[in-house]
Amino acid sequence: MSGQLEVRGLRVVFDGFQAITDLDFTVQPGELRFLIGPNGAGKTTLIDVVTGRTKPASGSVRFNGTELVGRREHAIVRLGVGRTFQTSVVFEELSVLENLDLAASFRRGLPALLRARRGVSGVVAAVLDTTGLNALADRPAGVLSHGQRQWLEIGMLLVQRPSLLLLDEPVAGMSRGERERTGHLLQAVAKDHTVVVIEHDMEFLRRFASQVTVLHEGRLLCEGTVGEVQADPRVQEVYLGRSSSKKEPVV
Repeated sequence: MSGQLEVRGLRVVFDGFQAITDLDFTVQPGELRFLIGPNGAGKTTLIDVVTGRTKPASGSVRFNGTELVGRREHAIVRLGVGRTFQTSVVFEELSVLENLDLAASFRRGLPALLRARRGVSGVVAAVLDTTGLNALADRPAGVLSHGQRQWLEIGMLLVQRPSLLLLDEPVAGMSRGERERTGHLLQAVAKDHTVVVIEHDMEFLRRFASQVTVLHEGRLLCEGTVGEVQADPRVQEVYLGRSSSKKEPVV
């Protein structure tokens, strides 16, 4: 079955080290897909290839039927692919609203960026509501909590109107309450977008994931629901060094 994001035969090599090997990966429109695996499994490398930060040795990456390999990062963003990073990239001296306005100007162009803002645009207002940041709109981003900064960063993607969001460990360092709110935010966003989440927090995964892809040493290990993945003996072997499916599941 064809998907919104289709990776076929992907191979990535760094100085002789094969980081990704013959990887096939498909995500359907409207999915909330979790991507997991041990450190070094190739998760972030895969996202780097999709977004144009890393050039593969071979293979194809298609988004809505358009080949992404060979395109520059800004061109891929304009096609509707957005991503966050493990380290926040908000502008601390600007307010929440100013950060969202600045991100939204990507679609409006330089003239709109140079004009003084007159009120709050419909898109920005909707994102403030979705992210729960309405009450903090005039606060400097630098005073936000860690979770609030992550929600702002997701909001800065949403105002650019991507159809695919790639989120790299969005709940890392969050409190339990912030993780819960983030999970509900991702579910809300996935109603209108396709979302791929790289995650290490297994409790969060069990709570909010439906479809999961497991990578190991740059290869696809298994895919399926949380229940299917946690019952797979290969996942037990990779995470715990044991292959018995009777042992406690890791996800």
